[in-house]
Amino acid sequence: MIIEPRTRGFICLTSHPTGCEQNVINQIEYVKSKGAINGPKKVLVIGSSTGFGLASRITSAFGSDAATIGVFFDKPATEGRPGSPGFYNTAAFEKHANAAGLYAKSINGDAFSNEIKQEVVNLIKEDLGKIDLVIYSLASPVRKHPVSGKRFKSVLKPIGDIFSNKTVDFHTGNVSEVSINPAEGEDVENTVTVMGGEDWKMWIDALQAENLLAEGATTVAYSYIGPEVTKPVYRNGTIGAAKDHLEATAFTIADDLKSIGGKAFVSVNKALVTQASSAIPVIPLYISLLYKTMKAKGIHEGCIEQIQRLYSERLFGGDLALDEKGRIRIDDWEMREDVQAEVVKLWETASTENLSEIGDLEGYSNDFYNLFGFKVPGVDYDADVNEVVAVPSIK
Repeated sequence: MIIEPRTRGFICLTSHPTGCEQNVINQIEYVKSKGAINGPKKVLVIGSSTGFGLASRITSAFGSDAATIGVFFDKPATEGRPGSPGFYNTAAFEKHANAAGLYAKSINGDAFSNEIKQEVVNLIKEDLGKIDLVIYSLASPVRKHPVSGKRFKSVLKPIGDIFSNKTVDFHTGNVSEVSINPAEGEDVENTVTVMGGEDWKMWIDALQAENLLAEGATTVAYSYIGPEVTKPVYRNGTIGAAKDHLEATAFTIADDLKSIGGKAFVSVNKALVTQASSAIPVIPLYISLLYKTMKAKGIHEGCIEQIQRLYSERLFGGDLALDEKGRIRIDDWEMREDVQAEVVKLWETASTENLSEIGDLEGYSNDFYNLFGFKVPGVDYDADVNEVVAVPSIK
C-alpha cells in the first residue's frame, strides 16, 4: 500500500515501515561511526522501541556488541492498516542486529504487568544468564497496577496555580497563549504512580530475586529537568513530582544493588521531539527555539547522539560527572548559560509572524514526522510498501 501521514493534534495515526527502518539504519551507522565503546555485553531495555530507549538498544548493540532484550508495547500491522512506529523500529533493529551476528530478542506487552516481567525473567534464564545493564525508558500515560489491578492515568498539570504562557501549533506555526488548570484531587499521586520509580524498582527486584543481575550491574532511568520557562508545567508540575520520585528511587535501588557491587543512576537528558514531549504545551515552542540556538552553536543532538555520548563519555567513559543530586547530566549542552540566555531572549519576542526566522519550526516538524517514518531522506514515499512487517523474535 501507499502510506501517507495522517495526523490528529500531536499524534500521527499512520507510520511508514521503510522510513522507520531507514531511521534505525541511520542511528546504527552513527553509532558505528563513533567507534567501539567498552560497555555492556548483555542488556535489557524496558521501553525499547522509540526515542531514548531505542537509541539505548542501538548503542548497546552496535557500540558494544551487546546482546539485547527489548520490552515494548506496540501495535503490529494488519493488512491495510500500518503498525505503530515502535513495532516497525523493533523489526528493523532485530533485522540489522541479526545480520550483524548480534543476539536480539523482543517481548511485546505491558511492561507494568507481572506477566511480562516473568516472560523476561524466563528469557534471560534461557538465553543470557545474567544482565549487566538495565535501561528503564518507559513513557506511558496509563498504568494498570500489577498488585491492585487499579488503572492509573497520569496528567500534565501545574501544581497550585493556573499556568499561562506561549505555545505553538507546530503544524501551522501559530503561536498562541495556552492556560492549564492546576492539579486537583489525586492527580499528583496518580501521575507519580504511573511515571515515578515504583515500576523501575519492581523490575530490578524481579531480576535480583532470580539472581539475574551480573556482578557490578548498572541500571539507568531517564529524566528531564528543563528551563525556567517550562518549570511550572513540567518540573514543578505533576510530571516533575513523578520525576522526583524516579530520581529518589535511584538511591533506593543503588542500596539494594550494593550486595553485587551494582549501581543505579538517573540520566537527565536533553529536550527532544518525542511522542511524549509533543503532547506537552509550551514544549514545542521551547524546542523550536532551542534547536535554532543549538544548531547555530554546532552542539545540537538527537536521541542517538545523546545516548552514544552518555555511554561513551559517562557510563563507560570513566567520568560520570554527577551533579549535586547524584544525577548524570547529559543535558549539559542544553542547559549551558549561553544557550539558555539566547532561548530566553528569543522567547520574549516569539510570535506567529517571526517564528520561522527566530526558531527552527521546520526542524521540529521534520523530527516529529521522522518519529513515524515520514520525511526521512532517501525514502521513496510514492513506492508501494508491504505494511505487514514481522519482528523476527516474536512468533
